[in-house]
Amino acid sequence: MTAAVLVDWMTAGGDEPTKFNPIESWYPVFYLEDLDKLKPTPFTLLDRDLVIWWDNLAAEWRAFDDRCPHRLARLSEGRIAEDGLLECPYHGWAFTGAGTCDRIPQQLTDAKAETSRRACVKSLPTAVEQGLLFIYPGTATRAENTPMPLIPVPMMSGSSIDGWVMLNTFRDLPYDALTLLENVLDPSHLPFTHHNSVGKRSNASPVELAVITSDKSGFTGTWADGPRKGTLGRQNTTFIAPCLMWHELTSKQLGETITVVYATPTRKGECRVFARFPFKFASKLPAFFIKNTPQWYSHISNNAILEDDQIFLHHQERYLESSGGSDNFSQTFYLPTKADIFVFEYRQWLNDYQADPFPGQSFKPALATEQLLDRYHSHTEHCHSCRTAHKNIQTAKQSIAIIALLAWIVATIFALIGGENALVIGLISIGIVVGGSIGWMICDRLKVKLEQGDRIPARNRK
Repeated sequence: MTAAVLVDWMTAGGDEPTKFNPIESWYPVFYLEDLDKLKPTPFTLLDRDLVIWWDNLAAEWRAFDDRCPHRLARLSEGRIAEDGLLECPYHGWAFTGAGTCDRIPQQLTDAKAETSRRACVKSLPTAVEQGLLFIYPGTATRAENTPMPLIPVPMMSGSSIDGWVMLNTFRDLPYDALTLLENVLDPSHLPFTHHNSVGKRSNASPVELAVITSDKSGFTGTWADGPRKGTLGRQNTTFIAPCLMWHELTSKQLGETITVVYATPTRKGECRVFARFPFKFASKLPAFFIKNTPQWYSHISNNAILEDDQIFLHHQERYLESSGGSDNFSQTFYLPTKADIFVFEYRQWLNDYQADPFPGQSFKPALATEQLLDRYHSHTEHCHSCRTAHKNIQTAKQSIAIIALLAWIVATIFALIGGENALVIGLISIGIVVGGSIGWMICDRLKVKLEQGDRIPARNRK
């Protein structure tokens, strides 16, 4: 990719040529399919608590500060009232899509306290692109003229293009957006960290990365030999500041494969990752399996891959902070090979443009391993597909237990009363009990996988 491609992104990050202001950028916060138009949804962006809700009157998604101007109750705990307004749960104040207060139930009929600017809620610009809801946390008047970080892939235009398929996932991660981007910009960790998940140690080889262009808007680079010991060809990498990167690979064996990662900063030491994988396979068989695999089942594997490096990245960023932070990265990290060129370039970009979204803040104490491997609160409860599957699996477990219990009762009764068909009915009932027990265990295992990750990653299993 040439330098000219990045020109359109120059307005993101503010007008200062030597500083990138993270607030003056668009960030993805939800896949549209995971949002519920019937109730408000909380989200934290850049340490700012927000409420996201569907304004049916304007047919738009809205993002407000998640606090009522009256007594600071969280609006995300409220509801969307019958007239389509966002209603506070504490005293019923209701707000329009523009953030203005429409009614205050406690005031006299001729009072007009709702017309005061103090009764308004701060509203943030929103936009819908490529199946994602984006929010702009900076100066509202800049939003329309600030380019959005989008994926330049034909299938993302919304038109149907033969051969392309897409895998999407997301998760709330217990480490910084900066740490996430540093990690995914490093292709050399794949054979080791993700051995037996998406990589193989046997594919490890010298990695010679090169930066092609670099400026305030991000950088581009290439790996001439590419992964799997050069058998797949060149891999190109793009980083669009402050939150988007992707690797592009075209090969005869795999076709066109793109690994896309958005890193949305929520709080210091926390971020939401949106991972997107557009594929155009050389064979139709992989596309068939992807299209016909339930999304929730794919997400189980996706979560396991994220957990491959989740624990040590959580601790790594704390070690870096104790050694001087990103400003001191070149002294703290020992980077002797070209495999770390993109990591060096990213950290240098971060320092040169003062782009840390949480300057001066420190990490909280490290979490326990069980908390780091939590899947339910970091993904499942926010994902429509996984949340629905979790509920259905729980219902299936209960139904199986009831059916098995009834079958056991029937078998016991016929065993006691005897009769011509007692043996047959008894065997059928026992079969139902055995089959039900197996089904219950399968459901329970799937339920656990939607709630918690494995302590031992794939790379360390024998």
